[in-house]
Amino acid sequence: MAKKSKIAANERRKVVVQRYAARRAELKQIIRTGTPQEQAEALRALARQPRDASAARVRNRDSVDGRPRGHLTRFGLSRVRFREMAHRGELPGVTKASW
Repeated sequence: MAKKSKIAANERRKVVVQRYAARRAELKQIIRTGTPQEQAEALRALARQPRDASAARVRNRDSVDGRPRGHLTRFGLSRVRFREMAHRGELPGVTKASW
């Protein structure tokens, strides 16, 4: 299980990302299509935003215990937790393969 502080920090990052998402999208659009002067201003504005406003800083974590590695996006679980829950039949539609 991950430390509670790491899980909490990741949740705070998600909130910050959501708060700044629209403005970041506007600035990135200006950087792609604007005039060189507009692009320079947009780059400066983007650099002034908090680091945690970038979606790349959010870590995919297991929704049950916060494990950061081996995350399966489709289920929101780590590979370890996925296997445990699948064997107990707690994931609808998931069956063990055999051939």
